[in-house]
Amino acid sequence: MKALILVGGFGTRLRPLTLSVPKPLVEFANKPMILHQIEALRAVGVTEIVLAINYQPEVMLNFLKEFEAKLGITITCSQETEPLGTAGPLALARDKLVDESGEPFFVLNSDVISEYPFKEMIEFHKAHGGEASIVVTKVDEPSKYGVVVMEESTGQNRTEADLDREEVFPKIAAEKKLYAMVLPGFWMDIGQPRDYITGLRLYLDSLRKKASTKLSTGSHIVGNVLVHETAKIGEGCLIGPDVAIGPGCVVESGVRLSRCTVMRGVRIKKHACISSSIIGWHSTVGQWARVENMTILGEDVHVCDEIYSNGGVVLPHKEIKSSILKPEIVM
Repeated sequence: MKALILVGGFGTRLRPLTLSVPKPLVEFANKPMILHQIEALRAVGVTEIVLAINYQPEVMLNFLKEFEAKLGITITCSQETEPLGTAGPLALARDKLVDESGEPFFVLNSDVISEYPFKEMIEFHKAHGGEASIVVTKVDEPSKYGVVVMEESTGQNRTEADLDREEVFPKIAAEKKLYAMVLPGFWMDIGQPRDYITGLRLYLDSLRKKASTKLSTGSHIVGNVLVHETAKIGEGCLIGPDVAIGPGCVVESGVRLSRCTVMRGVRIKKHACISSSIIGWHSTVGQWARVENMTILGEDVHVCDEIYSNGGVVLPHKEIKSSILKPEIVM
């Protein structure tokens, strides 16, 4: 089987992290976003993956080379010269996706995290015999995503009002060949910081139910916490809930972390407190510093001792010597 992953463009919503790497390579729960999807696809027998991309394809392919060999899959790019929505990349990649086998193929967005029920999808798709299946989920704010009207008993779609896909799905729905499967478990588009933090909570909650041995335990841990085996945690820390600490990180004594991601190579100095924030690669947070309210530190940012950041968005390679008292971008 084959899959098309819609990677898209510049990842502006996740800046300043995407100033260092393309969005699908930004780590989520200590693994590049796109790798969560690639591993789940491989587990159901997908052997060829096409990335629909219009920005830095060579960076993506070079990074994913080691995983091609490790997972036994082929990863290629279908490059858009301009953004093409959803139908465009499908048409562009037609020759890579369609062959004599007649096997269905998957299409997914690179910044969506879920439990990826691909096995159930294949069974659902083959059972109804229609042309296409989409996975749907209930959200609090449908205006952000579009709406599907479906027959509850069969999953057959009557209309599909997601403007991003207005070229494809309404036509198939009109022919009564489009079916919707309600997603089991959680779903989150993690393409912007607030949703990334929410997505981490949902992902760790799911991990607790499915593979709780991957989560950290101990008197210093509260709730669900993921700590890379190469990270070092000092005495008297309190970590959690909903925290991911990446490889090579050093968390000194007396540190408090909650609802945050600390990426590879970060050092958090004594008695710092971080909540609802993302700390980019190889950054430093000084002693007694307080970092909160959706503060996003880009790569190699250094927050000095006793600094307060209230929602600061800091571009890479900066030193923060004075407090950020209200949400702002530090260039």
